Amino acid sequence: MGMTDTPAAARPILAIDVSKARLDGFDAATGETFSLDHTPSGHTALLRRAAAGGHLLALEASGGYERPLLAACLKAGLPTRLLDPRRVRHFARASGQWAKTDRLDARLIAAYAAAIPGDFHQPDPEAAQLAELVTYRRQLIDIETTLANQAEHLTDPELRRDAKRRLDTLKLRLTRLDARIDAAIAASPTLARKATLLRSIPGVGPVLCATLLASLPELGHLNRREIAALVGVAPMDNSSGQRHGAKTIHAGRPAVRATLYMAALVAGRFNPPLAAFRDRLRAAGKKPKVAIVAVMRKLLVLANALLRDNRTYAAP
Repeated sequence: MGMTDTPAAARPILAIDVSKARLDGFDAATGETFSLDHTPSGHTALLRRAAAGGHLLALEASGGYERPLLAACLKAGLPTRLLDPRRVRHFARASGQWAKTDRLDARLIAAYAAAIPGDFHQPDPEAAQLAELVTYRRQLIDIETTLANQAEHLTDPELRRDAKRRLDTLKLRLTRLDARIDAAIAASPTLARKATLLRSIPGVGPVLCATLLASLPELGHLNRREIAALVGVAPMDNSSGQRHGAKTIHAGRPAVRATLYMAALVAGRFNPPLAAFRDRLRAAGKKPKVAIVAVMRKLLVLANALLRDNRTYAAP
């Protein structure tokens, strides 16, 4: 049996903790820890080791630092899993591990990959480009908010003019970036088709549409409970013994959740069924934020169903 035919469960795991300058590894088959430079030569040494041992490579998403190594792994045809760091940290806490070093992190990545099954990473250049554009847009929005808050309290005329120039420049960059995001979606038949389905929902604008396409590739492939839990809009029980606390939402994908929140506010104006749903909850005594989260969840579940069934929105 060749290396590419070996089942994932039968492969020894080679776990890598990626930082800006270094790759800290753990070979689960031998128990050996090692460290390599995060450079092309370090990548070559790592890939040679993984290929020779028939390893499954496991690494965390690390703010983009993992991308060169991930690209090298995929180019070499090595089976690779890209792990969500939040899930790995939850696994660590559940396992009673609170200490944190790079080498311990590599061991933890190996333990997580062995305990929690998952698919190999499949490259999608179009989705990756869109994700980079959407992430950059979100970062510019954060900067714009900071600048606007700062400008509001300036009294010096020269500083106020400078702040206005910076904000005007930023708005222009955002306009150009929005055009690039639209072009990236339009250039991909798959993304364009999904965008048509999502935009058919009243209240789903270009920002939410692009965010869902870029940051939630699982949309349309999970059931309603799974997609709500993945994003972090599924209410979780908070009860123990005689104590019955209010249900809460947590974890998930903050960027998707924040954009959904704004869309849920807009849906009250442009989506009558969702507005009526929110009003019924409020009339039943639900708090405003509880009602908004319920609308967020309903909007997400609806988007999931449309992509799953490959259909456009039809008002009930």
